[in-house]
Amino acid sequence: MELTQRQKVIFKTIVEEFTRCAEPIGSKTLMELLDFPVSSATIRNEMAKLEKLGLLEKTHTSSGRIPSQLGYRYYVEHLMVTDLDTPTKASLQQVFSERQFSLDEVVQKSCDVLSDMTNLTSIVLGPDSSQQTLQNVQLIPINSRSAVAIIVTDTGHIENKMFQFGEDVSVNDMKTCCDIFNDQLKDTPINQVVSKMQEIKPLMSAKIARSEVLFEAFVTAFMKFATEKVAVSGRSNMLYQPEFSDISKLKQLMKILENSDLFQKWTDQEGNVAIHVGERNEVLQIGDVSVISTKFHVKNDEEGQLMVVGPNRMQYSKVVALMDYMSDVIEDVFTEGGSSDGSGNKEDK
Repeated sequence: MELTQRQKVIFKTIVEEFTRCAEPIGSKTLMELLDFPVSSATIRNEMAKLEKLGLLEKTHTSSGRIPSQLGYRYYVEHLMVTDLDTPTKASLQQVFSERQFSLDEVVQKSCDVLSDMTNLTSIVLGPDSSQQTLQNVQLIPINSRSAVAIIVTDTGHIENKMFQFGEDVSVNDMKTCCDIFNDQLKDTPINQVVSKMQEIKPLMSAKIARSEVLFEAFVTAFMKFATEKVAVSGRSNMLYQPEFSDISKLKQLMKILENSDLFQKWTDQEGNVAIHVGERNEVLQIGDVSVISTKFHVKNDEEGQLMVVGPNRMQYSKVVALMDYMSDVIEDVFTEGGSSDGSGNKEDK
């Protein structure tokens, strides 16, 4: 589909103004927004051509036009410019430079920041550790009722867990527990560790005075480690989108967002249109809903994903630029090439 330069400018302006105000765009509005002289009649003529091409639609309640699903697709593939302003970049860097965050904290923090900055619903999936294998366990005592567990997998992933015990546990018990785990559980897939622990429970009982306390603490830690790291923020933002004024439709969407299996089926269904933007970004059109996703990698190439869910009428250039840069910051925090203090400071690309 070939557009003239004037048609491209007019169409790009319509998309960006409509995503901002959610009102159909007419020729008078365009005359005020365009930075070159053009008559109202010429604009109407060009809009009619864009409508004939399937890029614009006419609403029943207004003489103005709105982008069609095909139009949004064309905009993302051919006209969108992703450029994040310097103050926003600085704000993102500042968020992750306050202190060193764990992976779980980064997943939740990223989710909250995305929903706040886009006024949409965000989902962040952390790397899946369930198929990794256990290599080493350490317990560092803080006092007789607390310790830090350090769990290392075959990929080099390190998980830190704070244990609070309901009763005193000796340093010797902690050391014996780790020795048993490292001897009996090494090379066990993370998602099988808990069932394997049941098999060595009698051995723990025979050698450790407070075996039950340590057993329960590690079961909880490994169960959480094996589950998918997922955070959802900004659910209420959907209420402010005119496209989701139908409460039953909104409830159905919320149900999908809350259930990972339903979400997977929803995003994989036939008829969805995927638009790739660069090497790691994707815009997925599902009816009148769009899901923008961006991949990020942490140490040893573990992969996570940032996602924003909203109506097709969303500010694609802003959202994609924001997610792309946030991925850079997250990668800088966790990869060896990034900052060791978790600052996320990096040169602008």
